Amino acid sequence: MEALVIGCGVSGLSTAICLQEAGWRVKIWTAALPPDTTSSVAAAIWYPYKAYPEDRVLQWGGLTYAVFQTFARNSATGVQMRENIEVSRTPLPDPWWRDVVPDLRRCVPEELPPGYVDGLMFTTPVIEMPVYLRYLMDRFTLGGGTIDLRMVHTLSEATGIYPVVFNCTGLGSYSLVHDTQLVPIRGQIVRVENPGIERTWLDEDNPEGITYIVPRTKDCILGGTAVDGVWDMQPDPAVAAAIVRRCAALEPRLADAPILEHKVGLRPGRPAIRLEREDFPNGTCCIHNYGHGGAGVTLSWGCAAEAVQLIGSSQLSPGQ
Repeated sequence: MEALVIGCGVSGLSTAICLQEAGWRVKIWTAALPPDTTSSVAAAIWYPYKAYPEDRVLQWGGLTYAVFQTFARNSATGVQMRENIEVSRTPLPDPWWRDVVPDLRRCVPEELPPGYVDGLMFTTPVIEMPVYLRYLMDRFTLGGGTIDLRMVHTLSEATGIYPVVFNCTGLGSYSLVHDTQLVPIRGQIVRVENPGIERTWLDEDNPEGITYIVPRTKDCILGGTAVDGVWDMQPDPAVAAAIVRRCAALEPRLADAPILEHKVGLRPGRPAIRLEREDFPNGTCCIHNYGHGGAGVTLSWGCAAEAVQLIGSSQLSPGQ
């Protein structure tokens, strides 16, 4: 039996691969290939950010962390385990996700930049998205999956053909299923040459704006912004300059790093992630998997695994 996945970002590809491994023949319909999706703009590190509810996020994130640990053994995936330091100008509470990260510890004063009083050090997966998305696409197509460039305006276009449909359209669900709970969270980043930085940095509560540094093999992603309700995709030069200035305060080698690119992505914010099954009178169903906020990569494999489970034993079995 064949299933359809709508959306070809990290959630759609992860869900499609989980379906394949459960024995389904899978097709993806997508309005844009991975290089043109929000996923391609992601920094991206494993970190539960602006995703709810926390108890479910902890479960999904824990499973995904374990998958990334395995991926990090294969350089073709674009996943590396790197040391991360989260710094703060005020005392930090223990994070609610601390049990997922095995080596979380408090920073000693000597590890903190001037002006900071607390910090957390832990190892986290860093996902180089251009490499990782290409790996996922290759894994999916080598498994027999096909990808069609197709704009989908209504779910009935899909459920009229396929008995099982997965909606992984992220912010696209605002129009596809008229989900007015979805809110764009605008994120702007600057991509620069990597001057030799190995550690990721995060200053989430910087009064001038969220600040992060994500080193990759040949470049660094500097961020960022998290502005609710803004659909504008045009990079703002003043915002970009402020991002570089904040990041250079944490890591001075970035002050003169050549700038390679400016990009903007819209995170799909929602009061709670929508991961649920919707049944239709004609006997078909749609399993929704979207609204991951700033944690689409962080939760990708956990949400994909649960999405596949939602097909349920009452649905036709694979190959039937």
